[in-house]
Amino acid sequence: MSWGTDLWDQFENLDKHTQWGIDFLERYAKFVKERLEIEQAYAKQLRSLVKKYCPKRSKDDEPRFTSCLSFYSILNELNDYAGQREVVAEEMGHKVYGELMRYSQDLKAERKHHLQEGRKTQQYLDQCWKHMDNSKKKFERECKEAEKSQMMFERLDNDINATKSEVEKAKSQLYLRQHMTEESKNEYAAQLQNFNSEQWKHFNVVIPQIFKNLQDMDERRTVKLGETYRSFAEVERRVIPIVSKCLEGMVTAAKNVDERKDSAIVVESFKSGFEPPGDFPFEDFSQNIQRTGSDSTIGTPKTEGGKPDPKNPISRTKNKLWLFGKKPKAPTLEDLSHLPPEQRRKKLQQRIDELSKELQKEMDQRDALNKMKDVYEKNPQMGDPGSLQPKISETICNMEKLRSEIHKNESWLAEVEGKHGLRSERRPSADVNHHAPPGRESPEGSYTDDHSQEHRSPPQPDPHEFDDEFDDDDPLPAIGHCKALYSFDGSNEGTLVMNESEVLYVIEEDKGDGWTRVRKQSGVEGYVPTSYVEITLEKNSKGS
Repeated sequence: MSWGTDLWDQFENLDKHTQWGIDFLERYAKFVKERLEIEQAYAKQLRSLVKKYCPKRSKDDEPRFTSCLSFYSILNELNDYAGQREVVAEEMGHKVYGELMRYSQDLKAERKHHLQEGRKTQQYLDQCWKHMDNSKKKFERECKEAEKSQMMFERLDNDINATKSEVEKAKSQLYLRQHMTEESKNEYAAQLQNFNSEQWKHFNVVIPQIFKNLQDMDERRTVKLGETYRSFAEVERRVIPIVSKCLEGMVTAAKNVDERKDSAIVVESFKSGFEPPGDFPFEDFSQNIQRTGSDSTIGTPKTEGGKPDPKNPISRTKNKLWLFGKKPKAPTLEDLSHLPPEQRRKKLQQRIDELSKELQKEMDQRDALNKMKDVYEKNPQMGDPGSLQPKISETICNMEKLRSEIHKNESWLAEVEGKHGLRSERRPSADVNHHAPPGRESPEGSYTDDHSQEHRSPPQPDPHEFDDEFDDDDPLPAIGHCKALYSFDGSNEGTLVMNESEVLYVIEEDKGDGWTRVRKQSGVEGYVPTSYVEITLEKNSKGS
């Protein structure tokens, strides 16, 4: 069926129909847009939900329970699922909505062109009809005028009183009107023939072609709608395999939940290593009361003064009954002695492993700098070897700090494991502030920093241990001098405060523990880190 043949007289209705088709296409495009906006909002809300419930702590602080790990796996899969919803929205926007809007603009332009062609040919046909109608009316008027002239001529010709000149004049007027009538007749015939020809062409050639173009356009619009319907579904179908994998991942995460493994992790995490408390001894407070010979006594072991034996291990468990009460909050100490033995051992081992990794990085950096220095020495044009020396010195200093920290933590670990190592006569402390390198030890042999002293008593040194060093009446002679490379605040007992570039007297060299004994010009003496000063010894003291 053809619009041009069957709908030759329905120009206005076809105009309305094609406009409705474009409006319907744009309505479907609006539907797709709202659908993709829903997908975008859904994906955004899913990602926000995942972000809300994702762990915000470091991985080391996260629980290792299989139920938690499975939940985090589900969150990851849900995040991937949200990504697929974003893919759906993006594909719909690009392949469906965008395509529909571009096609709608093309349809509007094409429809406008075809309708303009139809209106132009209709206007031309109307003009032909007007020309024909005007010639027809003119021919009609000329015929009427010719009839009047003929009647006038016949009346004068039959009138005996009319003069010959009047008769001749009427006759010539009749001939003129007849001639004009003939011309208007010919013109009318020509215009009528032309109009009939244009009208046939209009309704049999031009209009059918225009309507056929409109029909083709409308059919292409219908085909396009069908294609976009299919694309709309294909976009969703393409993500189904990945969505299925996400759901399978969630099911796998659910299967990985192991209640026995979680119970074992609880034991590993909170096992203290303490033995359960024993029975409490009977404390007899009636010993000072005189009894008769017939009084029986309870056969309870007596202790001096009616007090429990401090050597009895049972009495020492009195303050460890946390089973049905709240465990007292212990202060956080650097040596982790506030933790139960098992937990302390794990934390110390973890700290040693981390420090060892940092030490390995510093060693790798030192080796790389030394190699670069060798290259510069062999090829001076590539760089100045001296420019690398400060960085090498800083790296070596960092290595010394890390080794000191590792040694200190290993000593604590040995203490926990029952392998008490020998401590040096003067054991350095690890707590110096940001001016001192971490791990640099203080000379008084305490492992307790200032912060932890308020919670536990440090080992009490011999009060006369440093008498020979600090309480001499005669100060030790200076064996050299040194210049401070960095500031040091001397926060621990036995250390000395110094400022950067300050010059001090050296009165005792480093004995291998990383500390040098110095004296200020004011006479104040103390220890400073050897790596923090540049030492110059007197010539006569270097051999001693």
